[in-house]
Amino acid sequence: MSEPSTHKFKKSISVLVLIHILIWTVIAVVLFVYQPLSWNIAIPIQLWIKQAIVLALLIISYYVNANLFVPKFLLQNRTRDFFILLILLVGFVLFINSWMDPWLHIPQLMDKAFHQHGPPHPRDHKRDFSVLMLTMTSLVLGISTSVTAIQKWQSDQQRRQELEQEKTTSELSFLKAQINPHFFFNTLNNIYALTVVDVEASREAIHKLSRMMRYLLYETQQDTTFLSKEIGFIKDYIELMKLRLTDRVTLQFIYPENLKDEQIAPMLFLPFVENAFKHGISSTDPSNITIVITQNDGLLSMNVSNTIFDDPQVQVEGDSGIGLNNTRRRLDLIYPNHHTLIIERTADDQYNVKLTLNLS
Repeated sequence: MSEPSTHKFKKSISVLVLIHILIWTVIAVVLFVYQPLSWNIAIPIQLWIKQAIVLALLIISYYVNANLFVPKFLLQNRTRDFFILLILLVGFVLFINSWMDPWLHIPQLMDKAFHQHGPPHPRDHKRDFSVLMLTMTSLVLGISTSVTAIQKWQSDQQRRQELEQEKTTSELSFLKAQINPHFFFNTLNNIYALTVVDVEASREAIHKLSRMMRYLLYETQQDTTFLSKEIGFIKDYIELMKLRLTDRVTLQFIYPENLKDEQIAPMLFLPFVENAFKHGISSTDPSNITIVITQNDGLLSMNVSNTIFDDPQVQVEGDSGIGLNNTRRRLDLIYPNHHTLIIERTADDQYNVKLTLNLS
């Protein structure tokens, strides 16, 4: 169990203990203070013994209901059995309460106590005790049922959240595992093409690729990385791609000079940059790629713009590519309601991507 989970568990236990102490304190005050002392008479010791036994009965009823009746019957959709058991329990408590009166001689002692402080009271004290006992027992069982049901709901809710978190973590790991081989596969294809025309450049590309793979191996295993490292990775990728560009390609990469180094999820920018190089350059026609990263009051934005050259063998990864699809899913999981992603193709065959993250 993680440290935050342990702290939350200890806190919930403390709250639960406090609730139970409060419940029994209130009931004890009613039994030992409010009811006896409100009569303004000398209370016989037998009544105190009875009240202590009554309190013990109520405590037993509470926890029998909380630990047996509610979880085994009510929460298992055996409602009829649950109410039958409750009625039997209430009947048992009332029976013990009535049996104690003659056993402890409560009616005679109470009549004597009231007689010593004035004329005899016409009230039926036995009936008063029975009504009070029925009320107290019903109240205790109602509180027991409510508290136990709420605890079960909270426990189920917490378990659902833990399962959802585990699912999200597993899914993110799977998505990152998909992105890294996808990037590696495309880059190796680029280097393979480069070896045909320039062996020295291909060696330099392999060196850069090894440095990038070290980043993938060590930095992306964490949930977050520094923005400076992510931008450094993109710079290495762009430098690797420039080795095979012709002078007919116009390339711009702009990022903040005074960078505020914030924590972000790794490998979010690469699929968009990779897609621009994959579909935005031509060996014969003029083409352009512009990549701009900006920061402004907790907002981190990335704009990628490139020309589109339709290739019948390779379609743009607008909705079907592994890299962009996985990135969309990762954004939904990591930055829900804290990101915007706009991807559009203009009439003049320009492909624009704008990603904005709210990191504040």
